Amino acid sequence: MRKVLREKLKEAINSLLPIVVIVLVLNFTITPMTFPVRGLFIGGAILLMFGMSLFTMGADMAMMPIGEHLGQFLTKSRKLWLIIGASLVMGTMVTIAEPDLQILSRQVPGVDKNVLVVFVAVGLGVFLVIAMLRIMFIWNMSYLLCGLYIGALVLGIFVPKEYLAVSFDAGGVTTGPFAIPFILALGVGVASVRGGKSTMYDSFGLAALCSIGPIYAVMILGFKFPAKESTLGVAEIENITNVWQLIGAFLHGLPEYAHEIGLAVAPLIIVFLLFQVFALKLPLKHLARIGIGLIYTFLGLTIFLTGVGVGFMPAGTFIGEFVGKLEYSWVLIPLGVLMGFFIVLAEPAVHVLIDSVEDMTGGAIARRTLLRAFSISVGISVGLAMLRVVTGISIWWVLLPGYGLAIALSFFVPKIFTAVAFDSGAVASGPMTATFLLPFTMGACAATGGNMMMDAFGVVAMVAMTPLFTVQFIGLMYDRRMKATKKEEQDEMGSMAVSMEGEEFLDWGVVPQLAVAGGAAMGEVSVQDDFVQDDYAHEADMDFVASPEWVQAMHSEEKHAEVTMDNNYIDFDECEVG
Repeated sequence: MRKVLREKLKEAINSLLPIVVIVLVLNFTITPMTFPVRGLFIGGAILLMFGMSLFTMGADMAMMPIGEHLGQFLTKSRKLWLIIGASLVMGTMVTIAEPDLQILSRQVPGVDKNVLVVFVAVGLGVFLVIAMLRIMFIWNMSYLLCGLYIGALVLGIFVPKEYLAVSFDAGGVTTGPFAIPFILALGVGVASVRGGKSTMYDSFGLAALCSIGPIYAVMILGFKFPAKESTLGVAEIENITNVWQLIGAFLHGLPEYAHEIGLAVAPLIIVFLLFQVFALKLPLKHLARIGIGLIYTFLGLTIFLTGVGVGFMPAGTFIGEFVGKLEYSWVLIPLGVLMGFFIVLAEPAVHVLIDSVEDMTGGAIARRTLLRAFSISVGISVGLAMLRVVTGISIWWVLLPGYGLAIALSFFVPKIFTAVAFDSGAVASGPMTATFLLPFTMGACAATGGNMMMDAFGVVAMVAMTPLFTVQFIGLMYDRRMKATKKEEQDEMGSMAVSMEGEEFLDWGVVPQLAVAGGAAMGEVSVQDDFVQDDYAHEADMDFVASPEWVQAMHSEEKHAEVTMDNNYIDFDECEVG
């Protein structure tokens, strides 16, 4: 346990160090921060490191197993009504508990906080049902995403313009550090029982589909509630003058976040316990591990959110407002690119997704490759958000080409990359985006005199959109490289066949006769043995490149073998409807 915690802490430090260095460099150059802002930021960074470590360890021990066990149980039940009902309830509950949504709801004027949270949560729950049905009935992911996103963009034409950016922001914040482990594991559990050759591909895509539901939910709310101008709300921190008051600020925020997370998580735990008593009946050892994991998750998320809420939000607002007032405010664009490039590495849900992808693909999609794709994507997205703040251009100029390119690519890249790409967009916009980049953008928007609802909101949507095409570009290049590798192997085998023409080899049918013939025959047999050894040696020296298709086939066979030990292949066309 201690070894795992040390590894998680090391990962957290490596993830957070770049953004901490950038902010401190800004502090000593163009944006000198006051003592309270600087002190809260440093204290928040320390809490983030410990909080992220505990949370990721707790997610591995609790949230992932809960989701996987529930997914397997629901699928084995063969009862469609149970699958739909449980998915709707669980999806709604994990979304209500999502801290990113709580943060965003406080900053959207015109709609009551609780109404927004519940409406968005139900929207995600409905689309989780759609995602589950996609896995069970093997619906085409590209066509489904294409239809749903086109529908959202068409609906956006009629929505009040103040709600457009907020709608797409809501889609990004709901798939955060609390919901993602559960949703990903649920997909793995369902796909593993469903079986078939598409197991690995079907395991991903749930987060992508779930993130669309909140977009529709907020757009519908936009027709009901009139838009209001948002203001920049900054907590009074200037009266902090010493270290003890800094510590007091964190201690004051800690119980508030703990209470909020406890109330949000309690219904989810109750539902899981009901499933445990009446259906799952997991061994006590597994249940104890899940219980310890839930404690780690609760503590880690509480510490993490205290750090970002108390420490990072004031720093983001201060830096954005200070730079926005400079004569050369255009520097916001390259600064946004730099901050976005590194800040995504501190998102807990990003690491959960990468670990899941690496595990499911057997390393065929490398961790380092995905991290680079995330960094480049978020760097571009924050740069685009700053461009909107500086120039005031409509978000339509970014959304339409961005989603158009992503949807078009989905028809040309391997399916696994499409599913991972859209999941990547869902997880990239987590607590760091909601509590640092959004306040940073709002501060810059207030300084430049822009419209907060139309120009500042939308940064989360940008962060959620760019990974859709950057990860798919990687898939496109990977696919071309694999085809080139296969062609080289075929050419090499052809060359070997040509070079072997005319050579005489011993017919295995004459070996018994040669054995009777005596010593001369033994010499010929040894020649054959040498040939066989050389042949196998040649094969042992050949380089092997693991493709996603090969890994998928192997993983599918393993899962199918496990499932068929106690459960036959399930045809969901024959599910019980009642």
